[in-house]
Amino acid sequence: MKREQWKSQLGFLLAAVGSAIGLGNIWRFSYMAYSYGGGAFLIPYVTALLTAGIPLLILEFAIGHERVGSAPLAYAKISKKWEWLGWWAVIFVMFGIELYYTVIIAWCMDFFVLSFNLGWGEDPNSYFFKDFLALSDKPSAIGQIRTPIFAALVVVWFMNWMILYRGIQRGVELANKIFMPLLFVLTAVLVGWALTLEGAMEGIKAYLTPDFSKLSNPKVWIDAYSQIFFTLSLGFGIMIAYASYLPDKTNISRNAVLTAFINSGYSLFAGFAVFSVLGFMATSQGKPISEVVSQSIGLAFVAYPKAVTLMPGGNLFGAIFFLCLVVAGISSSVSIIEAFTSAVVDKFALNRKKVVTLICTLGFIGSIVFTTQAGLLWLDIVDHFLTHYGLVVVGIFECIIVAWLFKLKILRNHVNKISTLKLGPWWDFLIKYFVPLVLGVILIGDIYNELRQPYGGYSWLSIIIIGRDWVLLTLVAAFWMALRPWKTEHHKAPGRGDKTIV
Repeated sequence: MKREQWKSQLGFLLAAVGSAIGLGNIWRFSYMAYSYGGGAFLIPYVTALLTAGIPLLILEFAIGHERVGSAPLAYAKISKKWEWLGWWAVIFVMFGIELYYTVIIAWCMDFFVLSFNLGWGEDPNSYFFKDFLALSDKPSAIGQIRTPIFAALVVVWFMNWMILYRGIQRGVELANKIFMPLLFVLTAVLVGWALTLEGAMEGIKAYLTPDFSKLSNPKVWIDAYSQIFFTLSLGFGIMIAYASYLPDKTNISRNAVLTAFINSGYSLFAGFAVFSVLGFMATSQGKPISEVVSQSIGLAFVAYPKAVTLMPGGNLFGAIFFLCLVVAGISSSVSIIEAFTSAVVDKFALNRKKVVTLICTLGFIGSIVFTTQAGLLWLDIVDHFLTHYGLVVVGIFECIIVAWLFKLKILRNHVNKISTLKLGPWWDFLIKYFVPLVLGVILIGDIYNELRQPYGGYSWLSIIIIGRDWVLLTLVAAFWMALRPWKTEHHKAPGRGDKTIV
């Protein structure tokens, strides 16, 4: 069965950028910059990008391209005993992160509709938590399914299915060729509009004024590395699958650098819109920025709707903002499903369209628990465990397997043969020693905090059943999938480069 390929290098780049740019680029980066020293935060952020983000991205592109396969297939071609790692990445991302991520996109879709008549009223905080989510007081009180969220979720999963059903060129590539330019234009409109608001410069000042004293705090550096790791979709199995669809002659290192810098540049640019609006909000209410700024979900669904209510033409501004979130979310969501679809098709030689239909159906059913009244609480716990443990552990193993148990030189030679930016021994050092060390520090820090007190003030029972057990179940599923017999000959074939397989 002939492997599909991207129609163009631009199509691949836009798809990789589409996977990397997600909801966190719009609401997480700017808050981190504000909290961690404004413009000074760019020092640890760019350092993390250059010493971990780009080297790891090159590694994942190289694995997928040289071994010609999805994450499980690529690792099976390195060594059959490491196939489980590829499965674990695509399983917990697909049947964990994707399930709640699509629900957040559904929230954005609902708020896009609400924007036109400012349907959240005078008190967005009360509306979001009490009326929209009807939030339970504990994870065990699951309550009812919230109908507006459920309805939007149906649309989100249908869009995912429709794009992926059409394949790589006519589906994923075409969608990103539409979505990414649209996202960039909408964001530029938001930034341009936001900068004209009264008090915008106060917001920009709060966003970018450097406070170099913050850089002495190790947490700032650790969080910068965490942000880079998560924002580039590293450890998801996505970039490995996407690179496997590239033709033989591909500029791997240049694509990695472009993907990383476009993603980070977008985060920085979008922050101007976020903080211009917060500056306007602070000025119009006669409050300091520190009283109106909030992070993550609170920023998108409480602070922003409040600001939109206060500004002239706010309903249109709100609609553009939430449309940006929907577009950024869908492009990332599609990439997660594609990573798992690619893995199943590679191993079992099943019809792609049937696989996509089955996965999207199962994914939709799995997402429903996050549309309930306890949905936000479940989302918080599952997200914490999968991103802080699953992704970080996959990243560490990825470096160990490829750098220590496989000949890293094979991948370096492969990349150098077809790329303009040549890799030297510095890349080997970063992958072998530096990146695993940084990820190890992040992991140990998380475990230490976990043992001191249960995450988020939840009960230990909720933490264990919803968080820890979700991670363990996906790990068991990964080993089970790895033990299934291959229905294709792909796993026996060498990669494009050196024929040595350990």
